[in-house]
Amino acid sequence: MTKFVAFLCGLLFSAGLIVGGMSNPQKILGFLDITGNWDPSLLVIMGAGLVVSIIGYQLTRRRQQSILACPLNIPTNKIIDKPLVLGSVLFGIGWGLAGICPGPGLVLAGAGFYQGILFVLAMITGWLLVGFLRKAP
Repeated sequence: MTKFVAFLCGLLFSAGLIVGGMSNPQKILGFLDITGNWDPSLLVIMGAGLVVSIIGYQLTRRRQQSILACPLNIPTNKIIDKPLVLGSVLFGIGWGLAGICPGPGLVLAGAGFYQGILFVLAMITGWLLVGFLRKAP
């Protein structure tokens, strides 16, 4: 049952990305181009996502498990360290260059778009590289 609910949540998330335009790299790049032909429409999508996240965290803050009796793994680390800052900078650079982030990248790859497939392959390569570098002395 939990896998089915997770699948449905993934479908809902993907549909939201598509309907909101978040899976369209040109729309993202238009939003990030604040000095040119800026498209502020994604502020509504991001704001709605922020509101939903805040409500979700408030509802789960005091719970030990989800409604489906699964453990909740809410991050407790509040330390801003070098790997967090470097990862955030790399994420922002990649998002700005490609107009794709992980969620929309998976949607695009699943739909068979070569941009999404290339992005997901690059993302996996990055994960493997970071894992390799963390193990190196």
